[in-house]
Amino acid sequence: MATNPKLDLLQSYPFEKLRAALINSHYHGDLAPIPLSIGEPKHPPPQFVIDALSDSGALAQHLATYPATRGSDALRQAIADWLRKRFTVSASAERHILPVNGTREALFAFAQAVLSGQGSSLVGMPNPFYQIYEGAVLLAGATPFFLANTASRGYQADFDNVAAATWDAMELLYICSPGNPTGHLISDAQMQHLIELAHRHDFIIAADECYSEIYFSEQTRPSSLLAASDAMGNPDFARCVVFHSLSKRSNLPGLRSGFVAGDADIIEKFLQYRTYHGCAMGTHQQHASTLAWQDETHVQENRARYQEKFEAVSDILQPHYDLQQPDGGFYHWLPTPTDDLSFCQSLFAQQHITVMPGSFLGRDQPSLGNPGANHVRVAWVAPLADCVEAAHRLAEFANDVRSD
Repeated sequence: MATNPKLDLLQSYPFEKLRAALINSHYHGDLAPIPLSIGEPKHPPPQFVIDALSDSGALAQHLATYPATRGSDALRQAIADWLRKRFTVSASAERHILPVNGTREALFAFAQAVLSGQGSSLVGMPNPFYQIYEGAVLLAGATPFFLANTASRGYQADFDNVAAATWDAMELLYICSPGNPTGHLISDAQMQHLIELAHRHDFIIAADECYSEIYFSEQTRPSSLLAASDAMGNPDFARCVVFHSLSKRSNLPGLRSGFVAGDADIIEKFLQYRTYHGCAMGTHQQHASTLAWQDETHVQENRARYQEKFEAVSDILQPHYDLQQPDGGFYHWLPTPTDDLSFCQSLFAQQHITVMPGSFLGRDQPSLGNPGANHVRVAWVAPLADCVEAAHRLAEFANDVRSD
């Protein structure tokens, strides 16, 4: 039976690797398990969204309607208004914005829509990275080009040392700010440099900005590729596309709701692809999403919860680890005193905590190795009390490792 041979190029998803890696690691004791490996928000979703989704009259009406792939006028306008308030950019609700079923689906589908399919084409992406980027590129017939985010560079990619011939071969560049897993930000100046390169070498920039509303200081509030584009005299966002989601911002990962915004010509092509793909967001989801994008109070409360957790766990962990505070997102990208896989296995067996080995989120590069190695990603998504308990266990574990 024939199947797509490109599927054989895909690696197991990190969580599948982690399950296999822990199969022989057994915890024996009374400590409750604390899972910190998955970036799944656990804060309560906004009640007004739950109320809207529970409205039986509205639900009956929405279920009787085929959804528009372009999304409702109200939803696109709510997104345009949010972009104006949050990033001070003027995006047209009609031309620049397309609702999608969360960033994961859109980041994958986008590569299928915009890449040429030529085997010689490259797609840039951070390393370590969100695995959807790689999977999308391989299944589209292109080749990933990894840009290492190493500790020696403050977890920033070295764009300046990419050869001109590599930029020429590139059709698409994925960036992520705040970064997953590192939490680093890409500055407006860096984004504008990338936009100049995109115009010079003819490629598209896809900016994954789904963590933009989780940050710890107004001084380091994440910017957007669209804002950087507008500020440099590119108000139509040529070659620039951003991806946002309600999953992290509004604690609505199950709603599967986000949007893509940017270059109108690219958005129109992506709309054409999605029309055939049959992935329109349900009208009931669109209605609830409109309400979510119109409210900032719940976002501020959500951000405050993460700020409280990071302050609490950082005080506990700082004496025991080389702790680098992220600028955004809800992860600590934690250097480990031993190799990351052994660290995760021993941590689970001794302290009943699950974290993600950094090497599972990265790929080997020549003369460099895997830039995710000897790090773990710790997702502070559990309730505050569980996070504080986990931090104490991590501190105790660090003492045990040092004494071995």
